[in-house]
Amino acid sequence: MSEPLVDSFGRIHNNLRISVTDRCNIRCFYCMPAENVQFMPRADLLSFEEMERFVRICVGLGVNKVRLTGGEPLVRKDLHKLVAMIAAIDGVHDIGITTNGILLAEQAQDLWDAGLRRINVSLDALDPVKFKEITRREGYENVLAGIQAAQRVGFDPVKVNAVSVRGMTETEIVPFGHFARTTGAEIRFIEFMPLDADNAWERDKVLFAHEIIERLSAEIMPLIPIPDQNPHAPATEFVFEDGVGRIGFIASVSQPFCMNCDRFRITADGKVRNCLFSLEETDIRGLLRGGGTDAEIADAVRASVAAKWEGHQINTAKFIQPDRPMYSIGG
Repeated sequence: MSEPLVDSFGRIHNNLRISVTDRCNIRCFYCMPAENVQFMPRADLLSFEEMERFVRICVGLGVNKVRLTGGEPLVRKDLHKLVAMIAAIDGVHDIGITTNGILLAEQAQDLWDAGLRRINVSLDALDPVKFKEITRREGYENVLAGIQAAQRVGFDPVKVNAVSVRGMTETEIVPFGHFARTTGAEIRFIEFMPLDADNAWERDKVLFAHEIIERLSAEIMPLIPIPDQNPHAPATEFVFEDGVGRIGFIASVSQPFCMNCDRFRITADGKVRNCLFSLEETDIRGLLRGGGTDAEIADAVRASVAAKWEGHQINTAKFIQPDRPMYSIGG
């Protein structure tokens, strides 16, 4: 292996996120417009073979963790085949996926058999009416069935990602706490970030992690931080005082973890982004399809990571929201 991927702040990057599609079967307001979404032409999306080649190159640079995202990754046909291709690469130690769960029940076994071992399901509300308000689509029962199917085939834990929005999801906090305790799923509350397609984000709409901790501790029982946590993990993890029910918090706004970040990503159309909030991208698809060598692609990845900024600047006057909304970037 060559020298690891290091940026100018000394952060080593071993965690690659691959968006496999920008298409999705729901329309969460914090990610996509409600109607008339302009998706990328299918010919612009990387093929599984192109993704596999890119992963192999990145493994040579020290990458050992891969997460598949979207859009909704499970709408990409035969996704389990890509999982198997990546799992076969020597040096990949960890493959995960982030999904809305609607198609999970029918694909969980194939994904497990292909080598997937970590799964995050996006579910922002346990109230089906609130679910439809947020997603602007049906599918609540499918998501619950998907979580159950994932647990049944062996995924442990299934992590449930819940975006927290002030004025909308406060009523979901305690039910999610009980859900963690009764199902064994790990709930991860994520602070609302400025990546919505409608540019409607305001700091006043962020429901902060410390408020959720206080609410759960008061209404269920105290939450205790889990010792010896991975400093590079985006979530700070807690467990209820009696040891039943794990809760994580991704406090991207109130407690940015940028200085411990080890992640970079490639979009479904083959653009490398060194930060979720990047304003610049590096075109890898052009190299993949234009005869670029592995060394040239590796150099492009190195240059992108080297240019990574200190942090996302959400809490400063310098912050500029990326032109691409979340569904187009990849979660």
